[in-house]
Amino acid sequence: MTETTAPSGIARLATTDADFTARLDHLLAWEGVSDGEVQARVAEILAAVKDRGDAALVEASNRFDRLSVSSMAELTLSAPRLRQAYEGLPAEQREALAQAAERIRLYHERQKPESWHYTEADGSVLGQQVMPLDRAGIYVPGGKAAYPSSVLMNAIPAHVAGVREIIMVVPTPDGVLNELVLAAAHLAGVDRVFTVGGAQAIAALAYGTETVPRVDKIVGPGNIYVATAKRAVFGQVGIDMIAGPSEILVVSDGGTDPEWLAMDLFSQAEHDEDAQAILVGWDAGHLDAVEAAIDRLLPTLERQAIVRESLSRRGALIHCRDRAEAMTLINRIAPEHLELSVANPEGWLPEVRHAGAIFMGRYTAEALGDYCAGPNHVLPTSGTARFSSPLGVYDFQKRSSIIHCSPEGASELGRIASVLARGESLTAHARSAEYRIKE
Repeated sequence: MTETTAPSGIARLATTDADFTARLDHLLAWEGVSDGEVQARVAEILAAVKDRGDAALVEASNRFDRLSVSSMAELTLSAPRLRQAYEGLPAEQREALAQAAERIRLYHERQKPESWHYTEADGSVLGQQVMPLDRAGIYVPGGKAAYPSSVLMNAIPAHVAGVREIIMVVPTPDGVLNELVLAAAHLAGVDRVFTVGGAQAIAALAYGTETVPRVDKIVGPGNIYVATAKRAVFGQVGIDMIAGPSEILVVSDGGTDPEWLAMDLFSQAEHDEDAQAILVGWDAGHLDAVEAAIDRLLPTLERQAIVRESLSRRGALIHCRDRAEAMTLINRIAPEHLELSVANPEGWLPEVRHAGAIFMGRYTAEALGDYCAGPNHVLPTSGTARFSSPLGVYDFQKRSSIIHCSPEGASELGRIASVLARGESLTAHARSAEYRIKE
């Protein structure tokens, strides 16, 4: 394999390299679960909040977010405060936020599943009832950057699903509130906001405290402590996923402006140093042009240091032999974000088996999906698109099976159930069914 000497530090790989598979596996490797030390610290925080409620939550918030509060009242924001944040935004921001919220709502309205049933010939009725969760908890990051878009993407599907109460937690390091985040909470229908974060916020949502109500499901991204806490409380509550770093895979046929592609890679690399940006193509000259664009544009970025570290750690330009090999790589990588920057993206779509979100054509920048296209930006990472889907309305609903037997149906099914139950030596099951059999 040819090692890169580019100023950006991004790797150049080729599928013809003898060690390509091993290098690709190393590049994709990401462990979303923390080490033993982090797990031990999280376990302590969870236990403290579970045992001591508000008091432990206040202590942890003072310690980790450098606050000096004495009660949960100081960490609670009311609905009027959220409305004030929205109304106080500059008109341009307020309008952009409102437009994004409406597009996200319209998209998710189409996801709403319906309850259904059917009647069999003997009058028995079978079906499915769809019901929303009573209460959802939304975690919104508040560390390296503020994410009002994350508020919209998590809360709006819950609201569309019919969730009765939406609780939001957001850390405020040094007591700094982000007005855009609060405004997004107002627009998205959040009922209550608590300015707490980290593992302590997850504990409060999972177990409940005197002030923070226990929720049925926790969604939203966070740091390694948040991810570790979510995994630990799973079972007490539902969770959406254990999210890894953001990632993008761009496939180019050589016809897209190299500077566009460089900036598309940067758009994910700037999230954090562990984010992943990969471009695959079969035109070596085009890959050279993209690499040159990366080197040229990188110094112009405000988050240049983060992007450079991300590209050197986990970024790559991969030269493959042809379209078929590019498709194989897509399904091998199972990316969170897939950009098909090709002439006929519709022709590729039937073969894409694993991807969180698919951005079609040269003009569809992944960043549009992050903010305002409509589909959810909470997506499976680290190859989990092989078995997971984007966050949606269905994540805030549950299904109950409906079985209503007629006398005739109970008799017929009872005979079948009796045979199977006795075959399993569960005679009470069998006798229960047999009572309904008509002679």
